[in-house]
Amino acid sequence: MTNSRRSRSASAEDVAKLAGVSRASVSRVFSDQGNVARETREKILQAANELGYQVNFLAQGLNRKRSQLIGVVVARLSDPFRSSLLEGLLSEIQRKGYQALVTEVRDANELEVTIRRFTQFRVSGVVVTSGQPPADLVKECVQHNIPVVGINRHMDIPYVDFVCSDNKMAALLVAEQFVRSGCSSIAWLNYRESTWSGINRGEMFRQVMVEQGVCDEGDLLHVTADIDGYEGGRLAAHRFCAQGKTVDGVFCANAQLACGFLDGMRENGFDAPTDFHIIGFDNTPQTAQYSYRLTTIHQDVEETAKRVLSCLEARGQDPHIDQCIEEIPVKLVIRNTSPSF
Repeated sequence: MTNSRRSRSASAEDVAKLAGVSRASVSRVFSDQGNVARETREKILQAANELGYQVNFLAQGLNRKRSQLIGVVVARLSDPFRSSLLEGLLSEIQRKGYQALVTEVRDANELEVTIRRFTQFRVSGVVVTSGQPPADLVKECVQHNIPVVGINRHMDIPYVDFVCSDNKMAALLVAEQFVRSGCSSIAWLNYRESTWSGINRGEMFRQVMVEQGVCDEGDLLHVTADIDGYEGGRLAAHRFCAQGKTVDGVFCANAQLACGFLDGMRENGFDAPTDFHIIGFDNTPQTAQYSYRLTTIHQDVEETAKRVLSCLEARGQDPHIDQCIEEIPVKLVIRNTSPSF
């Protein structure tokens, strides 16, 4: 094979000429559609290898009105749970024979631009892990029969599916743990501009605490962090202590807030589980470190990814099935900050 033969990208037409077959035969071999005689298949594969031919999946998808791409919207990948969720999604997308088109967004405008690009690429589906896309844009995806699935967020739009951790189950597990631990004054910690999932976790926790008779609705203390993440939790603890408040149990909307709040309380002379109990959400690697050993709710990333792809494929086959709402079971991981008794 001379360098001149490889000087440009080989096309399917080039492969057909070298193999002495039709362009349609090449297409059938590489799209894995239709029967091709073994001898013909071998000629085509040999010619493709000689030419260095690579299938243009995007062009193939455009010709079929659909590509093998799954568009994934992400944000704040510095958050350990978000990065582990993305890793799980990428693994499942590849296992299913697709390729991921991942875009990180910072605001609503970027989100809108991203999803519009996805529609231009004729993606086989869109997974939204962050932000709330404009309803009209999501409806546009639906009109083009592009399945859309939201993770840990709810989009009340027909034919858009939703996969979320079971926040009520999480609330029940935490409430039971606090009761077993003898906690009587309970607080909920969240970021002031929380995501849908954080808000829903707080609502479920308040509801369960009242239903279980652990406390009256007005007795649940709300602690608000002005910024998200570790530093937000730490500063919230300092403000909490400066106000002279005390609490027996704290449930946190995510792991980073929990670790920050724990360190902030330690800086003020209070530690878990001696002075109070604290439970986080996400079970990120940091929570298992010796300095934290945080009791936390565990979200099943692998199962979440499987359910997402299942929803995409089901709606790809029938765009008009009823909206699917999948709740993924969670479990309580007991560690030092709220131990077993």
